[in-house]
Amino acid sequence: MQIDFLEWLNLAVRWLHLTAGIAWIGASFYFVWLDNSLEKAPADAEAAGVSGHLWSVHGGGFYHNEKYPVGPEQMPKHLHWFKWEAYVTWLSGFSMLVLVYYIGARSFLIDPSKANLAVDDATALGISSLIVSWLFYHLVCKSPLGRDPRVMGAIWFAYLVGAAAFLESVFNSRGAYLHIGAIIGTAMVGNVFFVIIPNQKKVVAALRAGEPIDPKLGAEGKQRSVHNNYMTLPVLFIMISHHYPMTYGADRPWLVLALLGATGIAVRHVFNVRHHDGKTGKWIALAVVLALASVTYVSMEKAGAKPAAPVAQANTLNYASIKPIMQKHCTECHAAAPTSDLFSEPPLGLKLETYAEVHAARDKVKAMAVDSDVMPLGNMTGMTEEERATLGAWIAKGAPE
Repeated sequence: MQIDFLEWLNLAVRWLHLTAGIAWIGASFYFVWLDNSLEKAPADAEAAGVSGHLWSVHGGGFYHNEKYPVGPEQMPKHLHWFKWEAYVTWLSGFSMLVLVYYIGARSFLIDPSKANLAVDDATALGISSLIVSWLFYHLVCKSPLGRDPRVMGAIWFAYLVGAAAFLESVFNSRGAYLHIGAIIGTAMVGNVFFVIIPNQKKVVAALRAGEPIDPKLGAEGKQRSVHNNYMTLPVLFIMISHHYPMTYGADRPWLVLALLGATGIAVRHVFNVRHHDGKTGKWIALAVVLALASVTYVSMEKAGAKPAAPVAQANTLNYASIKPIMQKHCTECHAAAPTSDLFSEPPLGLKLETYAEVHAARDKVKAMAVDSDVMPLGNMTGMTEEERATLGAWIAKGAPE
């Protein structure tokens, strides 16, 4: 019995990433909800430094939360911290970036038609994009521009759109998408590691020493926590985007990412506003408009997909006409026993060795290899536009045998 250890490692790390991410995002959503839902504290509690409180019921019990914006008069014996969810999410996510996109750079990251990068150069560029983006975000947050959340949000969003357009010009589209997700995730965990937790530690140390507490520490921590809350839905979309090639396979995938990312931000704001003052009408309308704009743009691109190159004798096309194309560009991976070093099993269980298999998967083949150039991976086999057009013409004819 042969075991593909790399594939099992990939599964284990991906599962860990998903589990830790759920814990981190769940905590983020809960605490922003809690902060937005606080009610005015009673006079005696307010005198003790409580800015708001909330009663809730869950799982058969009642809970009473109180918020001290600076800190209580006395440090509690047991204090719960929320940090390992963030750290494990980033570490497992970066491990996946290495396992899939850096070790497999030739297939999953490099597109020779855009930039014929060496593996080391592509890896260095990918890692540099994470470091440079964090420094840019962090410095803007520290600057006077970072004091206004709307200005800060607009600057960071514009930077991410520009980064997406740049990475799209040098990497394959799927790899570019995942790196934007990694950039956002790095900014989020950087907020926790470099700002939120250090500030909280300073507050705790001051409380234990009986020293006055700088309220700026809590304000800065909250600022970064709110930023993280708004970045979660765009990251979640990017995590599932590789299942939907009509997004990263569009002519301008960075624009699709910008529209869908803005939709996620708007949806998150709807929930935050609802918990705060309940006035969600215009924000729901904005989220709907952005979602419709995304779908409309992608649909228009599909309707106006690349014009087919001239195909000789289109009326006589049959399976024998396209079988050599499939064998040259597809069955190295999509076979019962793949000959590619990348796979020990056909990706997604999809085999394309026989007429029946190709006919059954013709819509997927059209989406991945005709309407877009997502497949073959990184176009390593050099599939031409004429071959794509021939394949498309055969499918349009009904994929006859």
